[in-house]
Amino acid sequence: MTFKKSMLTTAMTAGLLSLALTGSAQAQEASPSTDTVFILNSLLFLMGGFLVFFMAAGFAMLEGGLVRSKNVTMQMTKNIALFSLASIAYYVIGYNLMYPLGSWSIGSDETGGYLGILFAPAVLEAVGVTADAADDYSYAATGSDFFFQLMFCAATASIVSGALAERIKLWPFLVFTVILTGVIYPIQASWKWGGGFLDTQYGFLDFAGSTVVHSVGGWAALVGAIILGPRLGKYKDGRVVPIMGSNLQMATLGTFILWLGWFGFNGGSQLAMGSIGDVADVSRIFSNTNAAACGGALVALILTQVLYKKPDLTMILNGALAGLVSITAEPLTPTLGSATLIGGVGGLIVVFAVPFLDKLKIDDVVGAIPVHLFAGIWGTMAVLLTNSDATFMGQLLPIIIVGAFVIVTSGILWLILKATMGIRVSEEAEIAGLDSVELGMEAYPEFTKG
Repeated sequence: MTFKKSMLTTAMTAGLLSLALTGSAQAQEASPSTDTVFILNSLLFLMGGFLVFFMAAGFAMLEGGLVRSKNVTMQMTKNIALFSLASIAYYVIGYNLMYPLGSWSIGSDETGGYLGILFAPAVLEAVGVTADAADDYSYAATGSDFFFQLMFCAATASIVSGALAERIKLWPFLVFTVILTGVIYPIQASWKWGGGFLDTQYGFLDFAGSTVVHSVGGWAALVGAIILGPRLGKYKDGRVVPIMGSNLQMATLGTFILWLGWFGFNGGSQLAMGSIGDVADVSRIFSNTNAAACGGALVALILTQVLYKKPDLTMILNGALAGLVSITAEPLTPTLGSATLIGGVGGLIVVFAVPFLDKLKIDDVVGAIPVHLFAGIWGTMAVLLTNSDATFMGQLLPIIIVGAFVIVTSGILWLILKATMGIRVSEEAEIAGLDSVELGMEAYPEFTKG
């Protein structure tokens, strides 16, 4: 009896397993509905978008921790203002420049315009998005792509904010932000992500923006730092005078927030989550992104111990960020080991690039130029190591083209602002701190007032 019961149980279990496997195979063979694909892909845009949005908090905390206490309120003000301005500028001008579809214009009832793109359901048909095309990557008509792309645009301006901290006036910086996010960034981004010539003629590969986002912010910051000049007392009698940040806990928190946001930055750039393959790719991107950050942080930790006999936390933080920038151009094709090494080279770049800039007397308060520009260039070229579709000139020439464009346009804009509004605060204001002079509000009033 016991034997028969055991046999019956085994047979029933085998039968259920067979049914389950058959159902699973049929489910895999069946294509998901267009509605399901549309929902899942849009969900990826939205989740990736709000993760990248949280990077704005990361930039704010990182910058607030690495500037002196007398300038913290200014950095907080700049970061919330630049994000708000970037959102409006990208909405009014930038999105159409980046995706030049031609028929979309502000307030056009026939095509929906920007307001239609965001709010009118009928615009799906107006811009040619039908049920059969519901798995198209852009989904412009739902607003999810606009939301996702906006976050990348705003991140570009945040890069500039940290590099020029402690001596730039608020309003000229905000004017620069409007032009950067409304015109400069979208035009060059259209060359790759808007189906432009870098994509079609050069075969340029930049998955999530090592060049399109990070080096663009880095170039704009470099040109601004040169024109603006270093902080008072930074370079004295042929030597570099260290200027310590106010709150390394805040800077560390900011780095972890940026690290978290990067999963949306890179993972969301898969642009699709409507199939098993897409979800597997997103998972791989997450893992490689994390590995690269770890590689960058550990290389910076070891190198600073060897070179300076003590680990340097600020270098370690920027090493992690440089690792993240380095993997951004191609986070899908590397193995975990390759991703770690690619990120590790980013950490190495930071450790040597920071003193290199100091030798040139280019004052970058938070290390944004080594992290976003130098590591961005490296990451774009590192695509060659793991993606067989990349070519050397197809990667190098777009880096040069984008760099030249941003150098010229941002340089002209910085010089115009310098001649008209003035971009640098007075020596008295810089010594006293921008919080009290420019804003009349200090972040740590108990340190200076009774």
